[in-house]
Amino acid sequence: MVSLSSRERLLRALSCQPVDHTPCCLMLLHAMDTWFPGEPNLIAAQADWGLDPLVVLPSWSVTRPGDPRDLRGYQLDYPGKVNVTLRGLPVHCHPDVLIRERRESIPGARYPVLQREYLTPAGPLHVSANQTEDWPYGDRLLFVDDFIIARARKNLVTTASDLKAIAYLLMPPDAEAIAHFRAASRANRELARERDLLCVYYWGVLADMAAWLCGLQELVFLTADQPAVVAELLHMIADWNLARMQVVLDEGIDLWVRRGWYEGCDFWSPGLYRQLLLPHLKKEVATAHAWGVKFGYILTTGAMPLLDMILEAGEDVLIGLDPVQGGYDLRAVKAKARGRMCLWGGVNGSMVEASTPDQIRKTVKEALEILAPDNGFILTPVDGIYDTSDRTKRNLRHFVDAWKDFR
Repeated sequence: MVSLSSRERLLRALSCQPVDHTPCCLMLLHAMDTWFPGEPNLIAAQADWGLDPLVVLPSWSVTRPGDPRDLRGYQLDYPGKVNVTLRGLPVHCHPDVLIRERRESIPGARYPVLQREYLTPAGPLHVSANQTEDWPYGDRLLFVDDFIIARARKNLVTTASDLKAIAYLLMPPDAEAIAHFRAASRANRELARERDLLCVYYWGVLADMAAWLCGLQELVFLTADQPAVVAELLHMIADWNLARMQVVLDEGIDLWVRRGWYEGCDFWSPGLYRQLLLPHLKKEVATAHAWGVKFGYILTTGAMPLLDMILEAGEDVLIGLDPVQGGYDLRAVKAKARGRMCLWGGVNGSMVEASTPDQIRKTVKEALEILAPDNGFILTPVDGIYDTSDRTKRNLRHFVDAWKDFR
C-alpha cells in the first residue's frame, strides 16, 4: 500500500480499513508534554519519533493546575468559575449565580477545609473538601474535578431538591464562550491542516460529571435509593453536553472523544448501564456521525460486560484497552469488535514506565499480534505515560522501537 499521511492512517484505522502500518498514537501526553513543552514542540517530537500525533482543540498542552497559564481555553472573565477537568470549551454559570468561597481551619481536623457556596435563583448549593498536602489548586475549589471526589466533605448534589439549582451551573455555551473557544482553537486548526494531522476534541461527558457532582460512592447509593433522581440528573447533563458538542462539531474536528472512566461496571451494573447511560450514548454517537465526525469512547476498566452495548451504540473506537488493570481480555474484545469498531490501547502504561526493554518488546509484540490483524487497531500505553524520569523516557523509546519492529 502507498504510504499514508498521519491523518489518513488514523482515519482508516478508525474505520477498520486497511492501513500502510498499524498506527501508534499516544492516548495521553503528560510526560511528553513535560519533555517537549509547547504545542509545536510536542507535535514535532511525536512526528520525529514516527508516531501519529493528535492535534487537540483548543490545546493539548496543559500546565500544572493552579498556574495562571492553565486558564487558557477554560474560562472567560469569571474568576473562580473555571473547570480544568473539562479542557476546551469554557464552562460557566448562569450570570445570576453568586459564588462565595472561604478556607477554614477546623479545631481538631487534620486538614483545612475549602468551602464554596453557589447562590442560585433556585436555592443554594454547597461543596466542601479537605485541602490535603497534595491539593494542586492552592486555595481554589473548582466547580468539578477528580481531586474533589476523594477529599469531599460535602458534594454539590445529594438530593432531588438540588437538581433545580444545579441547572444554573450547567449552562449551554454563550456567545462569548463560543467566540473564546474559536479564537483559542484557530492556531491548532491551522496546524492540523498544515501537517495533515487528526484533529480531536476532549471531552464529552455524562456519568463522569454525575460522579463529580455527587461523589462516586454517593452516586452508587443514590442510584440504588433514588434512581429517578439520577435519571433526571443524567438527562440534564446529557442535554448540556449536547449543546457543547454542537459548538465543537462546527469547528471541523475529525474525532470527538467521550470520557467514560466512571461508566464501567465498577460503578454500574449492565442493567443500569442499558437503562440510564446507553440511550444518551447512542444519541451522542448519532450526533457526531450526523456531522461526519468519528466518535471515540474512553473506558479503561469494567468494560467487558458492556461490550455488546458499546457495539450497539455504534462508537467508531473504544479507547483504553488495558490488559493489566483494566481487566480487558484482548482476544475476546478483538473477536467481538473485528470489522465493527476500532480498538485503541493494548499495553499498560505503568508497565512501559517500569519494565525492562525485553519485557516491553514482548508486551508490544503480543498486543500487535492479537489486536492488529484485520485492521482497526491503534497502539498506545493506557492511560498514558506520567512519570517524567530519564528511565521512563528511554523506556518509551523502547516501546516505540518495538512497535516499529512488529507493526
